Amino acid sequence: MKFGKRMILTPVALGLASVSLLASATTLRIGNQGDALSMDPHSLNESLQLTVVGNVFEPLVTRGRDYKLTPGLATDWKQTAPTVWRFNLRKGVQFHDGTPFTADDVIFSYERAKDDGSDMKSYVGQIKEVKKINDHAVDFILNAPFPILPDLFTGWLIMNKKWCETNQATKPVDRRKGIENAASFRANGTGPFRLRERQPGVRSSFVRNGNYWGKVDGNVDEVIFTPIGNDATRVAALLSGELDVMEPVPVQDVDRIKGNAKLKVLQGPELRVIFLGMDQKRDELLFSNVKGKNPFKDKRVRQAFYQAIDIDGIQKTVMRGAATPVALMLPPQVNGFDPTLAKRLPYDVDGARKLLTEAGYPAGFEVKMNCPNDRYVNDERICQAVAANLSKIGVKINLEAETKGTYFPKILSRNTSFYMLGWTASTVDVHNVLYPIMSSPGEGGRGQFNLGAYSNAKVDELTQKVGSETDLKKRSEMIHEALKIHQDEIGHLPLHQQALNWALKKNIDVVQLPGNEMPWKFIKVNP
Repeated sequence: MKFGKRMILTPVALGLASVSLLASATTLRIGNQGDALSMDPHSLNESLQLTVVGNVFEPLVTRGRDYKLTPGLATDWKQTAPTVWRFNLRKGVQFHDGTPFTADDVIFSYERAKDDGSDMKSYVGQIKEVKKINDHAVDFILNAPFPILPDLFTGWLIMNKKWCETNQATKPVDRRKGIENAASFRANGTGPFRLRERQPGVRSSFVRNGNYWGKVDGNVDEVIFTPIGNDATRVAALLSGELDVMEPVPVQDVDRIKGNAKLKVLQGPELRVIFLGMDQKRDELLFSNVKGKNPFKDKRVRQAFYQAIDIDGIQKTVMRGAATPVALMLPPQVNGFDPTLAKRLPYDVDGARKLLTEAGYPAGFEVKMNCPNDRYVNDERICQAVAANLSKIGVKINLEAETKGTYFPKILSRNTSFYMLGWTASTVDVHNVLYPIMSSPGEGGRGQFNLGAYSNAKVDELTQKVGSETDLKKRSEMIHEALKIHQDEIGHLPLHQQALNWALKKNIDVVQLPGNEMPWKFIKVNP
């Protein structure tokens, strides 16, 4: 079923609309440079998407204010065997339409998340089978021991089986194929907020779930979420009082907002690393003037690109200091980070030219670069700077910057030769980088976001062992070996760790989590 971009009012929301609009209600107006592309929690593994729908749907295991694991829809969990985890489910929980939450919803959500159209396969890829013990207990049978399973589950949100069947939404919204269904525009979760109105790309509104099972520390009754792509317009809306919270703050406007007596800026390190990927699988690049071969298959070309990029210049002039250059695909805050591998290759234009010449491209070559323009801080400007850097070694970059609504379907279907992407290790563990980003594409979500298809059998083997190893010394040694192989082969081009920049009114208290999540239940608007 195909839906157009129109306003959707859910039946439950219609009944609550009058309540949310009472004079006593506390309304929070949030502006963001992008929009959640769907209300389907299994359709797109992207930070903004998940932080929005994560206020409507919930995982079995969640994170608290301190970012530590805390019970969600599961009250507790334990290993009953090396490859078996028992999760006891919370009783008395209802979905927004009043349907009770049971084990059937967990099993259904597992099957749905591993479907071909799902973007969340890597969150359930370790699971062989889910067995129902009773209505409020399930066993997860794993393919191999996997001690960090609870950490992985923080990114997997639970849907209602009955609602999905009734609304023909048993399959995920597939962004690669442009397939939509009822879950694109409507939602029935267990979370602290309900979707009231959905106008894709224009505005979405949410109201407090009066039957929420958990504690809500904040006092927000209604959230109006508005995507505003233009930086100047978004900042102007904040300064004029039209918005209460805005993110991200354009780095060039941080000092200006800090100087406003009514506003404040929250800054902190994000777990995200911004990087560039290259097609290393095809025999001939899709978008290049080089015919009959693929330059990116040659390590010398990949290294030339790496060393031609002036990452310090990008940090200073483009990011205004709101980024930290990195040599690995994960930041220091993620478990498994290896400081012995933290030194980048030097910026060396002459050396890069020499490497291209040795690889057989003395005059360089031409290639298209895909880049989003509404996802990361200054994403398009970063790509422009990279293109300018590469022009110094004779490489002509045809930059295609576009909204993530068209960008993601393109790159996720691997219709790209050279692209920008960012990755946040949502488990705060290196396995969540090794498995989806650096492993060879395969079953169970392995390498699902390794869009250039970098492949090394040893890295695959080590990744599998890292997932099941409980001896910390052995695990660290395997992590070091896998990261070093990938680094030596220039599997990807890591750029920098992004910084969080949120702006808000001074009378508002929010919790800024390092994964760039914004739980609305923690937000308090003071008099």
